[in-house]
Amino acid sequence: MVPVAAGAARVAVVAVAADPIATLAGAEPTIESTELESGIRVITERMPEVRSASVGCWVAVGGRDEADESAGSSHFLEHLLFKGTARRSARDIAEAVDARGGETNAFTAREHTAYYARLPAGELGFGLELLGDVLADPAFRPHEIDTERQVILEELLLSEDEPDERAHTLCFEGLFPGHPLGREVLGSADTIEAMTRADIAEFHAAHYRSSNLVVVAAGQVDHGEVVTKVEANFPTGPAGIQPVRVAPGGTPVAVTALRRPTEQAHLTVGWRAFALHDPDRYPLAVLNQVLGGGLSSRLFQEIRERRGLAYSVYSYPALYSDAGAVMVYAGTAPGRLPEVRRLVDAEIERLLADGITEREITVAKGYLGGSTVLDLEDSGSRMSRLGGSITARGAVTPIDVHLERIAAVGLDDVGRVIERVFAGPRTLAVVGPVDPDALA
Repeated sequence: MVPVAAGAARVAVVAVAADPIATLAGAEPTIESTELESGIRVITERMPEVRSASVGCWVAVGGRDEADESAGSSHFLEHLLFKGTARRSARDIAEAVDARGGETNAFTAREHTAYYARLPAGELGFGLELLGDVLADPAFRPHEIDTERQVILEELLLSEDEPDERAHTLCFEGLFPGHPLGREVLGSADTIEAMTRADIAEFHAAHYRSSNLVVVAAGQVDHGEVVTKVEANFPTGPAGIQPVRVAPGGTPVAVTALRRPTEQAHLTVGWRAFALHDPDRYPLAVLNQVLGGGLSSRLFQEIRERRGLAYSVYSYPALYSDAGAVMVYAGTAPGRLPEVRRLVDAEIERLLADGITEREITVAKGYLGGSTVLDLEDSGSRMSRLGGSITARGAVTPIDVHLERIAAVGLDDVGRVIERVFAGPRTLAVVGPVDPDALA
């Protein structure tokens, strides 16, 4: 159990909670966890060898948790919270962070929103106090809302001007038609223009409350100090509304295309997968690495290295609480699009027919294990691991357990996932100077 200071209003929990298929064997003793009486979960990882501290707050609400008419609310809030509080202006925040040599940032995903700061270790208290202030007491000054509204509208225009990004968005729309998982996280020009200060404040009041907050810190940090600062500075009122999510149904759209006068044609192919809690997520990671996850992957070697048909070609999984996807992307000259499409199809057919080889699985598992270890040398990466794991799964899988699961993946496991994912229907999305009728 985690030590609790006398008189503190908190509930101690085990240092690293088990996920649905985990054991606590090998749990890192440097990770500590406390759930406050307010419902806020506080997770820290001590790295005594570094001189930095990364602190963040993960909010368990994202782009999929908004009504259609308020799409983009989470992202709008992300833009606004560092714009000022009742006690601080946006300039005050920027100067205070710069004066300490630190940095702040935030991002919005489909199932969570995150706010974080990276600072010298001695400024940990300031970082927590600042995060608590912007999360609990945003000013929502009308002129700042109008300014950020214009910034977001520009961001939406920028996303329209980036055809590779648009191809990914189209593919998600086709995979999950009519469902929030298929919707643009930024919202739309119509919803952003219509959003009022009252709408934004209401969304914040409903969701930015204790039961949806996970506060994480990594680096040269003291768990007791972090808990004390969170108790003093973060929301302690009503628990708030937790998102109610409905899994996507329906059938993916076979082809979606957007004609654009671009120099390249941007191809994205997607298949529905499974949820992030599924034990097959480890074989899927290995499979993705073989297919298009790295320089030695099949798609990279065949399409770029051997044939020179694309500069950028890759695959990736995207897993959520109740659904998932596997995506393949390539950008190529319009005249070469049919050949690239044929090669992608051929690799998928080859996987379904023959699976992967012993050599491929060895290389993939070596990369995944090694990159996991290298990623954790930075306090910011460790903070992100804590925040993402707790928000998504309610637990942090110990590194040793994670590495053991990767190492345990066998050819039969990968073969099972190949059938689960690639035997199902797919969505093809293309952006560029192409004839949509020719893609059917």
